[in-house]
Amino acid sequence: MTRYSTPVYSTEKGKLCPGCGEKLSQCRCKQEKVPDSDGIVRLQRQVKGRNGKPVVLITGLSLVSAELKVLAKKLKSSCGVGGSIDAAGTIIIQGDKREQLKQELESMGYKVKLGGG
Repeated sequence: MTRYSTPVYSTEKGKLCPGCGEKLSQCRCKQEKVPDSDGIVRLQRQVKGRNGKPVVLITGLSLVSAELKVLAKKLKSSCGVGGSIDAAGTIIIQGDKREQLKQELESMGYKVKLGGG
């Protein structure tokens, strides 16, 4: 069995990132881009494609994935429901909890708009 390895140290550069092979201080793979936002958090109710069960989509947050996870966990626990985070950076909360989520987000200092039926 052949094992492939990536260099983790170079005499010219020092410690290297195992993912991209660049110097640790110049690593490209660990840098996350913060999504652009207009400063308004939008709460949209959606039932399409979910067997008639309502969910609330939270978009417009300019947070990296680690901060997004923390915020999603706080919102889910305050509403007492489940949810998840989409690959596009959208928080999905189960149930129609738009008013409760609006109050929670506004208390955190976000500007919130409601949308969707």
